[in-house]
Amino acid sequence: MANVAQELSPASTAVAKDDLVIPLIDFSPFLSGTPADKHAVALSITNAFKTSGFLYLKAHGIIPSMVSQVFASSTRFFNRPQTQKDGLGWTTPQSNRGYIATGREKLAPLEETDGISTMRGSAPDLKETMEIGREGLAELPNRWPDNLDDEGKHFKETMLSFFESCKGLHRQIMSAIALGMNLPEHYFDEFVNEGDNNLRLLHYPPVRKEVFKDNPNQVRAGEHSDYGSVTLLFQDRHGGLQVRSPKGTFVDAIPIADTIVVNAGDLLARWSNDTITSTRHRVIQPPMPPGDDSQNESDTYPSRYSIAYFCNPNNNKLIQALPGTYGEDLHVDKKYSDITAGDYLVSRLTATI
Repeated sequence: MANVAQELSPASTAVAKDDLVIPLIDFSPFLSGTPADKHAVALSITNAFKTSGFLYLKAHGIIPSMVSQVFASSTRFFNRPQTQKDGLGWTTPQSNRGYIATGREKLAPLEETDGISTMRGSAPDLKETMEIGREGLAELPNRWPDNLDDEGKHFKETMLSFFESCKGLHRQIMSAIALGMNLPEHYFDEFVNEGDNNLRLLHYPPVRKEVFKDNPNQVRAGEHSDYGSVTLLFQDRHGGLQVRSPKGTFVDAIPIADTIVVNAGDLLARWSNDTITSTRHRVIQPPMPPGDDSQNESDTYPSRYSIAYFCNPNNNKLIQALPGTYGEDLHVDKKYSDITAGDYLVSRLTATI
């Protein structure tokens, strides 16, 4: 682990192990700097997506107090009685909204989803989630607890505000990707302006250590790659996220305060004709903090909370290889057939839930 306090403009190294290098990128020059500043940040982001597929983003414009409020509201939601949560249950891949109980979802690499039922039975993902989509679609309503009590109303207000903040950051990141790939800065605006994104609140309940000891295949969230364009991941202090290295090992993506872990998804890799990498990752039991022996005395791993904002193109947009990623001069053909973003995402969700 590199010293993340060391400042290198615009990026320093957050993780470096087993040929996996994940940079820590200061986003403030892109938000308020000169054109040269913006271009430097854009190149750093795009280079990270072309190599590791992951980066840490700091000074991203989402204030820490808002993130803390969302974590607190998420914790209160998952502490609700099970019957209340089940009453807000997830229904269909087309909607992708509502509560998903522990054990229902099993994440896996795309090529392994045919055996998902068997994997779910032997080593289910040990997490529960709440899925929140774009508000205001009458045919795809969110499943809010606002009719239950005042806390439910506060939950809705908090999540809607956070959803919009993340939506704005998504558009800025896509602008950086555009510049980094020699496209006009606002190339992606018409693809992401509606915000067909998904806010996922995650709770990994306490788990007895013997569960992992007795079943080597047991994880909190199975090895997988994300489905959309980019993911914004807000971690709590416990950690547990691991990223697959070029050597095939899994490397800890240790939490860094006030940063967002950003990774490229499968649809962006497809869109870029595989010039961008969508890297597999998983969530295991939290690693021991350095010098902390307290967990050794417990027989249970603690709860872990995280917040994932899955960024996607507008559902109705046709995704085809980006200009500059194929052609006779590059000796590269288009690798994938055209598909709408919505159809692609529904097909992936159908395979895992």
